[in-house]
Amino acid sequence: MMKNKGRMIVVSAPSGCGKGTILAEILKDDSFFYSVSATTRAPRVGEEDGVNYHFISNDEFEKLIAEDGMLEYAKYCDNYYGTPKKILEEKMNEGINVILEIEVQGAMKVREICPDALFIFIVPPTISELERRLRKRGTESDDVIAKRVSEAAGEIQKAVNYDYILVNAALEDAVEDFKTIVKAESMKTACSKNLIDEVLKNA
Repeated sequence: MMKNKGRMIVVSAPSGCGKGTILAEILKDDSFFYSVSATTRAPRVGEEDGVNYHFISNDEFEKLIAEDGMLEYAKYCDNYYGTPKKILEEKMNEGINVILEIEVQGAMKVREICPDALFIFIVPPTISELERRLRKRGTESDDVIAKRVSEAAGEIQKAVNYDYILVNAALEDAVEDFKTIVKAESMKTACSKNLIDEVLKNA
């Protein structure tokens, strides 16, 4: 039976919500693909091309823009950052779900361009739990933690613009909830027209 086309999944979360840990578990399943952004800035120590970013020249990036090859892009501190379209389209045509890990502002930009994408916002059980997790890292000062908690509260208020809210209270449950959301979405009629045609063809 013909496969459904893969889905574009946009995932956002405040720092400290465990988004990276959840996605690391999700990406063990080869029906998911993580979209790596492109940038014109130089690699930092320890960064790998194709893992952290696709590091390309300014001319290459502007050529992609001119050819409508970027899903979305922005320029910060004289460097471009963006999401190349080609690999996303290839993977989705293969029936693979493509994950874009992106902040709220960028996600809303993608929403305008790709209204059919699936938008998931990950939240902590409570703000106090988020603060506890940030403190547990032991890598930031009290002032930085206070700022992150304040920013997180503002971001969480924007979660109403997403399709689903996923509470990360326990990793195993959050991963299962993520997969359940994606599975349910794939069974919607709007996503299953190819399957309907295939069923009727073999009647």
